[in-house]
Amino acid sequence: MQDRPLILGIHGLANKPPKEEKQAWWAAAIREGLRRNLGQDRPDLAFDFVYWADLRYDAPLSGDHNREPYYPARGRGPFPSADGACAPTLTDRLYRIVEWAQEKTGRLVLDDFIIEHRLDDLWGYYEDSIFRAAARDRLREALERHAGRPLLIAAHSMGSLIAYDVLRQLERDGRCPRIDHFVTLGAPLGLAEIKHRLAEEHGALRVPYAVARWSNLGDREDVATVGTTLAEAYAPNVAGVGVTDRPVVNAYRRPRGGVNPHKSYGYLRTPEFSQAVAAFLEAEGAAADVELSSV
Repeated sequence: MQDRPLILGIHGLANKPPKEEKQAWWAAAIREGLRRNLGQDRPDLAFDFVYWADLRYDAPLSGDHNREPYYPARGRGPFPSADGACAPTLTDRLYRIVEWAQEKTGRLVLDDFIIEHRLDDLWGYYEDSIFRAAARDRLREALERHAGRPLLIAAHSMGSLIAYDVLRQLERDGRCPRIDHFVTLGAPLGLAEIKHRLAEEHGALRVPYAVARWSNLGDREDVATVGTTLAEAYAPNVAGVGVTDRPVVNAYRRPRGGVNPHKSYGYLRTPEFSQAVAAFLEAEGAAADVELSSV
């Protein structure tokens, strides 16, 4: 059973419910998407979860304070898909102008404001080295635990940043578990501040060597995805693997109304993510560790 393809999730910003509950909700959202989008029932889905909210918050989010729980979406049939290419929105175009101005002045004022006031955990990630190291260790431990298995990493929001950091760090160790598919969901990796930070630590921005495929799923109304597409910002690795940006529709709705195009459950139920999971589970052959020291 230890050689079965495994989906490894890592959550994003803000406090979360207890780990067991959050993990079960992610798995339920993935199964719901497979069932409604592709007609596939996967009760035995192999899924593990990297949980780091307890490193930053004293107590998990209680049910009374959780405005955005997982629940099966209303309706039947496939969830909506985005049409066309990942074209920049008006917000993207405005942000790119601001990014150009920030580059010219050397001051990332807008990004600092967004990260500190809208993406607070990202601010904490860079300001608190103990928290940053501990969050990375959680993913490292999971990768070690599942070494040798075919892996699909589903990284939401800030989880995509943690995953990218860990994969680039592991390159320097000389060995890394092969990642058959790296799927980022609502990733803030296009923000100028994040790109600067990553380049300072890891060098040129590119796809990690261990990644055999990278799909970046983003709802264009999700503020975390503003800026350049990841295919523009991250060069292919030496094997020629580049980033594929795929626009999606995050259809999550709060139980009492209102939308959240950044919510993880909405991303996990998109047809595009379901297709990635189905293709991964159906792929033949087992993944093995790849030797990186000669790359």
